[in-house]
Amino acid sequence: MLKPATFDLPISGMTCASCAGRVERALNKVPGVKSVSVNLANERAHVETQGDVDSTLLIGAVEKAGYGATLLQDAKTSADDQHRRLTHERYALILALLLAVPLVIPMLLQPFGLHWMLPSWLQFSLATPVQFILGARFYVAAWKAVRAGEGNMDLLVALGTSAGYGLSLYEWAMAAPGSMPHLYFEASAVVIALVLLGKYLESRAKRQTASAIRALEALRPERAIQVIDGQEHDVAISALRLNDLVLVKPGERFPVDGEVVDGQSHADEALISGESLPVPKQPGDKVTGGAINGEGRLLVRTLALGAETVLARIIRLVEDAQAGKAPIQKLVDRVSQVFVPTVLVLALITLIGWLAVGASLESAIINAVAVLVIACPCALGLATPTAIMAGTGVAAKFGILIKDAEALERAHEVTAVVFDKTGTLTSGTPRIAHFAALDGDENLLLQLAGALQRGSEHSLAKAVLDACKERQLPLATVQNSQALAGRGIAGSVNGLSLALGNRRLLDESGLTMASLADSAQTWEGEGRTLSWLIEQGSQPRVLGLFAFGDTLKPGAAEAVRQLTERNISSHLLTGDNQGSARVVAQALGIEDVHAEVLPADKSAAVQALKANNVVAMVGDGINDAPALAAADIGIAMGGGTDVAMHAAGITLMRGDPRLIPAALDISQRTYAKIRQNLFWAFVYNLIGIPLAAFGFLNPVLAGAAMALSSVSVVSNALLLKTWKPADQGEQS
Repeated sequence: MLKPATFDLPISGMTCASCAGRVERALNKVPGVKSVSVNLANERAHVETQGDVDSTLLIGAVEKAGYGATLLQDAKTSADDQHRRLTHERYALILALLLAVPLVIPMLLQPFGLHWMLPSWLQFSLATPVQFILGARFYVAAWKAVRAGEGNMDLLVALGTSAGYGLSLYEWAMAAPGSMPHLYFEASAVVIALVLLGKYLESRAKRQTASAIRALEALRPERAIQVIDGQEHDVAISALRLNDLVLVKPGERFPVDGEVVDGQSHADEALISGESLPVPKQPGDKVTGGAINGEGRLLVRTLALGAETVLARIIRLVEDAQAGKAPIQKLVDRVSQVFVPTVLVLALITLIGWLAVGASLESAIINAVAVLVIACPCALGLATPTAIMAGTGVAAKFGILIKDAEALERAHEVTAVVFDKTGTLTSGTPRIAHFAALDGDENLLLQLAGALQRGSEHSLAKAVLDACKERQLPLATVQNSQALAGRGIAGSVNGLSLALGNRRLLDESGLTMASLADSAQTWEGEGRTLSWLIEQGSQPRVLGLFAFGDTLKPGAAEAVRQLTERNISSHLLTGDNQGSARVVAQALGIEDVHAEVLPADKSAAVQALKANNVVAMVGDGINDAPALAAADIGIAMGGGTDVAMHAAGITLMRGDPRLIPAALDISQRTYAKIRQNLFWAFVYNLIGIPLAAFGFLNPVLAGAAMALSSVSVVSNALLLKTWKPADQGEQS
């Protein structure tokens, strides 16, 4: 079986949606290519192949179509190339404006009664460099399009401005000696200057949509302090290997993913997980490359390098989402494929129509030129990808990783969210939910149980010790400690022979639940795990009762409330018992509860709900993976398994349930921007082309409108960068 491969190719020379479509079709013709997605906004082609396809074949296909392509080495190099190109575009724009402004000044003075024109030779001298030097890019790209048997924006600009320039030469040549002919050099020069202005502003805006990727790339340190036999060595990251020890000083970024071996500190993981508060770190804790170390020196053992680090995987996910196409883009691609030929036909109809009604050749040509100039498909091609880039970028900033554009578009339609319980709505770590002392002294009961559990690694023991720590209770030393298999633990504390364990231990001691029977029954009905503290000896007696249970995550109730406000129903789907599921559901206001569901049956439950809903499934474990894949949108909680994250379309980098409504919200806002952009892109043409055809727009105004359409579409998408999750917005 042939091994699939992927290539990311930066594409140069694309100017509109038609260009992106032509590159896509050229790459699809290469043998072995499975799928191609060309993104006009980030000027890249993402190619998936079915086998070992030589990259030179892909690059050759792009070049044959009239464009440039290279293999993507790293995002930093790509960003540097973009910066250089932007600088070149700025200088070309400044020069074009300096040459075009003197040509347009007389036209601006006419409304004030000042009829003054530059000499014909001076107009020619100013317009010619703009037309053939600064505008050479349009001729080159137009010729490549014609040679490939297709059309693009550059063809429209080249034809339109050449017609205006050629008409001016004709009028000048035919004018009587000494007379001042009406020339259109200013229209051609200003249109090119305006197009260059639009392209420059568009490039600047597109660069901003990719700022999320650049911000993530900037988190990667290039060097690290490696510790070998106690000696510190400054080395390049590439020189490190797994299990190497690195020293991270206060204020430095963690150079690798690893585990703390020595030291205590805090880590600022805001740019990686969106977690606003520093996270405490001590030996045994995991750290993420790119996060900032706080106040302490940490010795870290390397666990992941290069492409396998969390940061690298985040960057890959965001890049893949930004490279992909939303389903709505398919409509745009079909429209753009026939757009330029249609415009050329409309311009020809305009020319013939004006001549047919008796207009002069001069007027007919100018109106046809206006049609060619205003009908730019740039805005159409940028409408969807710029919104997706801005939306996925700002989502990543707050710890929401959207795997692909389809997940982003689909998520706004969600009407039902299905939650797993443990690790999703609850912490997954048992805590003391209730406890009761027979003599009423709860602190003494906790102290005795805590002393008995000292040194134990059992999860219930940790819950008791955490409760003692919260109440700042001192703990005595335990003696003769021993584990009671399947029952609990026993030992001596302050001369008392104690045992802490389950109902089996209680029965073996010949004791009854006595006055705690009602509490025990109630707590068992809630699905709690019960432990009895018993004083052993000649006359055993019950000292108290502990009920352990999972605790709700801090943002769980707020998440369900926000979903309810958005008219999205919440459902609980868990393999846990009915009692604990019912307690969680009641605390959160979830009415639909499915408990004791086997992992294999979770996907069937999701499928059943999909009959009348668009379903999002939220989970964190291996057992949730089938249900995540079965749902319309799978959402994996941070801290979950890689299997769950692979099956999900959206991954939350931290386990805050409030990110679930936030993910649906950014999806809705992004999709709204896509629709707004497409509306404006179509409206510009639907209104502009008829106005130009009927003579209500001259080429200069048409050029300004065309430039404005692209800039407005990209600027509208950039408004997404101000988005914040609801709870973040309230804090700011």
